[in-house]
Amino acid sequence: QVQLVESGGGLVQSGGSLRLSCAASGSIFSINAMGWYGQVPGKQRELVATITNDDDGTPNYAASVKGRFTISVDNAKKLVYLQMNSLKPEDTAVYYCNADIVAWGTVHNVYWGQGTQVTVSS
Repeated sequence: QVQLVESGGGLVQSGGSLRLSCAASGSIFSINAMGWYGQVPGKQRELVATITNDDDGTPNYAASVKGRFTISVDNAKKLVYLQMNSLKPEDTAVYYCNADIVAWGTVHNVYWGQGTQVTVSS
């Protein structure tokens, strides 16, 4: 079994910062990519940032967070981080960790964490 566990959400004032973390664990052979998605009530889950788990570590950001959020990965520890700076009320959402993982004895699958709430007050 593969698990993704997020941490680091919370309540912050507009202009503040938060750092989200996500740890992957279980019967993992390799991780192809990891990322973060945000969801607000009544709307679909949307990409915030993703990063490939190779030497290049190519990041990809939603236009709304470019220049404010930074995604990074610790391959050895199977961790992905999302540094969120200059937060705005519209960043308020449940943030879900996402990973494309090859578990031992299987083909690759996409896994999701349980989500962590980020609330930005004005």
